Amino acid sequence: MSKNEQDIMIPQNILNRKVKFIFTLCGIWPGISCVLFYRMFWIITMTIAISYLLSYLLAHLYTAELMDLIDCLCLMLAHIKVISKCFIFWLNQKSLIEILTLMAEDWDDCTDNDISMRETSKKAKLSDRLVNAIFILHTTTVSAYCIGLFLSDMDITDQMIELPFIGKLKVPFHINTQRVYKLTIVAQSLHMILCGWVAGITNVLLLTLTLHTASQIDILRYWITQLTSCESKLIVITIKKIIQKHQKIVTFSENIECLYTYIALVQFVSNTVMICSLGFLIVTAIGNPNAMEQIMKSLLFYTITNLEAFIFCFAGEYMSNKSKEIGVAAYNSTWYDLKSKDSRVLLFVMLRSQKQLTLTAGKMMDLSLESFKNIMSASGSYLSMLLAMQ
Repeated sequence: MSKNEQDIMIPQNILNRKVKFIFTLCGIWPGISCVLFYRMFWIITMTIAISYLLSYLLAHLYTAELMDLIDCLCLMLAHIKVISKCFIFWLNQKSLIEILTLMAEDWDDCTDNDISMRETSKKAKLSDRLVNAIFILHTTTVSAYCIGLFLSDMDITDQMIELPFIGKLKVPFHINTQRVYKLTIVAQSLHMILCGWVAGITNVLLLTLTLHTASQIDILRYWITQLTSCESKLIVITIKKIIQKHQKIVTFSENIECLYTYIALVQFVSNTVMICSLGFLIVTAIGNPNAMEQIMKSLLFYTITNLEAFIFCFAGEYMSNKSKEIGVAAYNSTWYDLKSKDSRVLLFVMLRSQKQLTLTAGKMMDLSLESFKNIMSASGSYLSMLLAMQ
């Protein structure tokens, strides 16, 4: 991290505390100390976890049941998504800093305007509720995934059985006591909870940034509609504010796109496979002796995987639709009451708003509800193929 990044002071109240806490643990938050320690912790632990899962997959590729292989594959993809997000955030620190700085400036601009403060605060409160909800959901999902092993009483001395872990993995050391086994399960559970938090918080941050963009667009629309009611000497000042606000919104959305476009690509590819695979686990578990345990464990995992895909696609659709409202507001305003030189400025606002603010997956396709439909459709097709191969 450069000295300039370390010297940046980000206000504490622009994001939920949980976001800053998780980003600090991941070495993402700007200006934190021991950033190298945090990043090395994640690189080492994620490498170990993925290697254990991959070892099981390769060792049991031709001997294990298809359900066990798919369970291992889903967990490995979930870990790959988490470490990919961390790497992308680490490599795009500049964009994150610009986003946080612009958000802080927007909050400062709101202090002397009740309308702006109301719009920004309303979206911020909604963001806080979403962060808390996602945080609880991911904690519950991981806990439900892990709780079965804590309640079981395994016979460690029986060398004929393969010890169960959280997910299918192969450890390179021998476990010969109940204490070592429980410690291994506890360490794995804590790591899974941390991974769940990172996955959830990085996803919901996109919604937070999208909602903040929407609040600034609403403020801009209000200024446009009130333009003709301003005094003549204030019209030029207000038009200047409108242009500056619009440009700031465009810059803010471009930074979001830079930060999340490749994360969205990883999500798009991996979630298609995971939704299909988890659906297969749920369907094939029906009728088995431990059907209820398998279904409950997979169902919550399936839910948050679908939710991840929906969050990204909804954010892209919402951003695009809100950006259209700028041009509509300019057109519906009483621009014809302005002087010709002033009304021409609004024309540039309408022209720029025709180029919608978008979020993309790897700069290859726009994120929208249509994209979410395609993910679900592709997953359903692969699921049908897996069921036919069973």
